[in-house]
Amino acid sequence: MTQNTRPNSRLSNAQIAWRAAQDIADGAYVNLGIGLPEMVASYQPPGREAIFHTENGILNFGEPPAPGEEDWDLINAGKKAVTLKLGAAFFHHADSFAMVRGGHLDVAILGAYQVSQKGDLANWRVGSTGVPAVGGAMDLVHGARQVFVITEHLTKAGEPKLVEACSFPLTGVACVTRVYTSHAVVDIADGRFVLREKLPGQAFAELQAMTGATLHVDGEVADLVAPDI
Repeated sequence: MTQNTRPNSRLSNAQIAWRAAQDIADGAYVNLGIGLPEMVASYQPPGREAIFHTENGILNFGEPPAPGEEDWDLINAGKKAVTLKLGAAFFHHADSFAMVRGGHLDVAILGAYQVSQKGDLANWRVGSTGVPAVGGAMDLVHGARQVFVITEHLTKAGEPKLVEACSFPLTGVACVTRVYTSHAVVDIADGRFVLREKLPGQAFAELQAMTGATLHVDGEVADLVAPDI
């Protein structure tokens, strides 16, 4: 695959999911949230295997089946069809949440409306649109050892998703460790956004203008590149 190195472009949703998948350790137990995070299952690096968990009671599922080959008895928490890997297990919904609350997940990957510089996450909201309730995300952000967020850098209205303080209802406080966006990879450390990667050719000042809180630089900022997928 060729690499996306076009200056001042943006990563597609698939490319954001691909980039996040590259940071999942071999053998890690990982929960994938509803929506964009579900795509991560399709992009595991060769020779590395994550064990994916879903709240509705499957451990060790794989990428989506080919169109027309879905088994609708095999779905994830977002009601999307999944495939099973060798050794997959099924269990009760309550047992699934016992795994979450018991600290047995290495990573939870979630979407977001907003992430604050302190690591607060807002990924649901009250109203006529959006996810109608916080659901299992509140358990995931405090049960998993690390919380990754994958999201667009801006809302459809052009407003920053990375902010000083969240204005939507919180899912969790100081829980997010890393954010993968369409323009950057950002760590959250000591109550600050620390820039790790940005699109090649995009000026730091342009990225800062798209971000609702100060971006800090601690060492080299790498190029954010992904295959053309």
